[in-house]
Amino acid sequence: MPSIYQIKPAFQNLLRPLVQRLFNKGTTANQITLIAGIGSVLVGAVIAGFAQHPWVFLLVPAWMILRMALNAIDGMLAREFNQQSHLGAYLNELCDIAADCALILPFALLPDVSLWLVLMVALLALFSEYSGVLGPMVGASRRYDGPMGKSDRAFVLGVVAMAIALGWISAFWINAVFAIIAALLVYTLINRVRQGLKEVQVDTPSA
Repeated sequence: MPSIYQIKPAFQNLLRPLVQRLFNKGTTANQITLIAGIGSVLVGAVIAGFAQHPWVFLLVPAWMILRMALNAIDGMLAREFNQQSHLGAYLNELCDIAADCALILPFALLPDVSLWLVLMVALLALFSEYSGVLGPMVGASRRYDGPMGKSDRAFVLGVVAMAIALGWISAFWINAVFAIIAALLVYTLINRVRQGLKEVQVDTPSA
């Protein structure tokens, strides 16, 4: 299934000069990962604290763009400048989980928005990422298949948040969007498991 994740190479090419400068200044991939994770938690806390003011949701699309850039930068620093590490692998996955929760849950504080739908999206986001992480355990790669991967969620939530800030969307439509996200996350989870198993079958020689 198509995913925004597929445009990542072009995005990385735009960031490559900045990544080179950061490396020259001694910046590490793990530092960028922590900045993205801690920043997401802080942004989520600010939104939760001022959720009664719709304008605060403008922080979501602004931070999502920056977060995507930070995620691309830490990966490039790790791969292209030999900064890959076991600690970095842990930090990357754990910070992504923390960021997802911090940026999704504040939507539940909006009047008439379903707490259960928001919680379901947060949990399914975690499960879908975990299904991707399980790939290497069965001999496949870390799966990033869509249609509702991390980048796709960032895009959709950013658009919804902007509509909230501008007063263009009601609680009914917010709930509808979250229901659709939940359904797509279920499909994403199944797709990642299926593609991981397919990858293993292709790599396993027949008897």
